[in-house]
Amino acid sequence: MNFRRLWLVVWMAMGIVAGAGTLLAHHSFAMFDTTKSMTLTGTVTKFEWTNPHAYIEIDVADGAAAKHWSVELGSPSILQQSGWKFKDLKHGDKITVRLNPLKSGEPGGLLVDATLPDGRVLGNGPGRGPAPAAAQSK
Repeated sequence: MNFRRLWLVVWMAMGIVAGAGTLLAHHSFAMFDTTKSMTLTGTVTKFEWTNPHAYIEIDVADGAAAKHWSVELGSPSILQQSGWKFKDLKHGDKITVRLNPLKSGEPGGLLVDATLPDGRVLGNGPGRGPAPAAAQSK
């Protein structure tokens, strides 16, 4: 291997190592308290089927008013492997979610599983909550 090619390989390796921290930091779930879970029932205000993460926005009854919650899910490609579809939720649907709350106490969390209006219970990707019905019967 000539010196020029070796130098190029070294620089590429350094670039990959330098960028790895940024990639790993993006996928940190440190903001969620994974030692706790809570169950909420509310009305969907928005279902964002977006990359890198999907979100369910719900309003949960809190006395006379409603409290708005933002629930983070995995990426659409991961969710599809658990049986999710982009059209599973729409504005006004009633839904029950189990989530790991934010450590800050703000109204949000990381989805563990969701009971959809049609009764299906879907997790947050393979191995993260209930498997789709077809996989459970195996």
